[in-house]
Amino acid sequence: MDLTEILESLDLGKISVSKAKKLLSLYSVEKIEDFAKIDVSRKLRRGIPEVVFAEKKELVDLKKIIITLTSKADSVILSRINKDHYKKILAFSKKNKLKIYTGKNTTTILYSKKLGSTGGKVGILTAGTSDIGVAEEARLVCESMGCKCICSYDIGIAGIHRLFPVIKKVIREEVDVIIVVAGMEGALASVVSSLVDIPVIGVPSSVGYGYGEKGVAALASMLQSCTLGLSVVNIDNGIGAGAFAANIANRSVRKKTRS
Repeated sequence: MDLTEILESLDLGKISVSKAKKLLSLYSVEKIEDFAKIDVSRKLRRGIPEVVFAEKKELVDLKKIIITLTSKADSVILSRINKDHYKKILAFSKKNKLKIYTGKNTTTILYSKKLGSTGGKVGILTAGTSDIGVAEEARLVCESMGCKCICSYDIGIAGIHRLFPVIKKVIREEVDVIIVVAGMEGALASVVSSLVDIPVIGVPSSVGYGYGEKGVAALASMLQSCTLGLSVVNIDNGIGAGAFAANIANRSVRKKTRS
């Protein structure tokens, strides 16, 4: 069915609103000249906003993408903006009356309408301060999807006594899922997973040196973990971890609401 047929069928009562919504989500690609095809309805279809990997993109192209996306969708995440472009992107966004939400890195949410709240809760932990940039990417994605984040950084196993008050807090807050970002040998994810009955997503970070440098040892350690209930994403994939965690949390909220 094309767009006209979908709308006519809805008007005539041949299809339901939910069916029309599903069909309309298939007509959601916005072409920008000859360099980009934007998934403007990803949030409608999957609950995840469009994420633009900005690091290798030209500034002029990024500006076109921002304007197109924010005219079609409530928000867009720009991941890892080139530091030379960062202030220019912020200035451009303010000029176009977009709201700006940043973390402790160069990943940014630009939105035209206030970010909502679903009631989902995500715990985000890091082993060290060098892991915070990846954790902040995860946080921004979770919050763009309506989740509240309970964050605690620099609680790795080198001083494992720092972890236990944090574990108590995330349990008390009744988080739906926990993200753990860790470099070096990546052991924190296994430790956390062994202590809670909450799904844990391990994010190996590229912090580390020597034989298992650039996150290789952390990834291998998390994949080889003896603990159950631990899922693992790729090295430095805070974006993917955030999207996965928020999906879990939001589905959990919907289940609770229906029951």
